[in-house]
Amino acid sequence: MEQNKIALVTGGSRGLGKDMVLNLAKNGIDIILTYNSKQEEAEAVVKQIEALGQKAVAIQLNVGDSKAFNDFFAQVGVKLKEKFDTEKFDFLVNNAGIGADQSFAETTEEVFDELMNIHFKGVFFLSQKALPLLNDGGRIINISSGLARFSFPGKAAYGSMKGAIETLSRYMAKELGSRGIAVNVVAPGAIATDFGGGVVRDNAEVNKGVASVTALGRVGQPEDIGGVVAFLCSEAGRWVNGQRIEVSGGMML
Repeated sequence: MEQNKIALVTGGSRGLGKDMVLNLAKNGIDIILTYNSKQEEAEAVVKQIEALGQKAVAIQLNVGDSKAFNDFFAQVGVKLKEKFDTEKFDFLVNNAGIGADQSFAETTEEVFDELMNIHFKGVFFLSQKALPLLNDGGRIINISSGLARFSFPGKAAYGSMKGAIETLSRYMAKELGSRGIAVNVVAPGAIATDFGGGVVRDNAEVNKGVASVTALGRVGQPEDIGGVVAFLCSEAGRWVNGQRIEVSGGMML
């Protein structure tokens, strides 16, 4: 029997990550998802994936703590053997993240460092350490943001980290191409989730403001994003490489 493809998705227990893993599972892909603190949420998503007929496992990971990555991948190696009867996985989706809202003038070093560790350094070294376990011909999807293209006050540090991810992704695509690994960026626009305190979802003024600058006239929903990630991890997406795909409904055009 042919081995199922396996995706490792960071921050897969809620919001966009949850929608990504469910869409991947619908495409017949088995899942390793990470969560930072909410194990019960993560295990509930595992059950949803299993209900779709796929295997899944949840592993705790703080993507901002690069010193934990060796132990993390040791756990991944064990789970691959125990749960999936294999030694490698196929797709890495660097999704985990946090929001921040401080003006450039007021951004503290602590906030800057936390954002950098999670959104840039974490992605850089997690991807690097994943390489021995990633199958040739696999895919890496890095999640960026519309905020790397357009600017909103209060997002200077966050948007800068995402800009760095977009540059890094092109280098990764170039250097990993010899292994047949494609690397792409998915950049969501403003999405109604609990991200950043749920401001887009829960603040009617913000929600209306985003809708007013979006060509399709509404804010994004988590289910607008997961299918795009699943497409990039499908056979249909095999020739897309080194690209930034913004999934924002036409925001700030």
